[in-house]
Amino acid sequence: MYLALAVAVIADALQFILLPFAWTFAESAVDVVAMLLTVWILGFHLLLLPTFVVELIPVADVLPTWTACVIAVIALRKRAQNSPPPSAIPPPPKPTIEI
Repeated sequence: MYLALAVAVIADALQFILLPFAWTFAESAVDVVAMLLTVWILGFHLLLLPTFVVELIPVADVLPTWTACVIAVIALRKRAQNSPPPSAIPPPPKPTIEI
């Protein structure tokens, strides 16, 4: 988990550093590598897809979206591990016949 967070922070920092060179598509390469490494480390999660799409938007790519997404995925998985399993719904009571 810490490795995925480190990848996200490094990716966001690289994108900020590469901002003057946005025309070279270096930021997009960073996004592809960040997506692949994050999926490899954490496994696939649906939150990674919108993050990848948002990173392709020119102004929004300056925001630390990879870091926020990885933190959210880690938090959601920890919550799922710590929550008790859902209890089974009890069957409805059997109808009684009154005489």
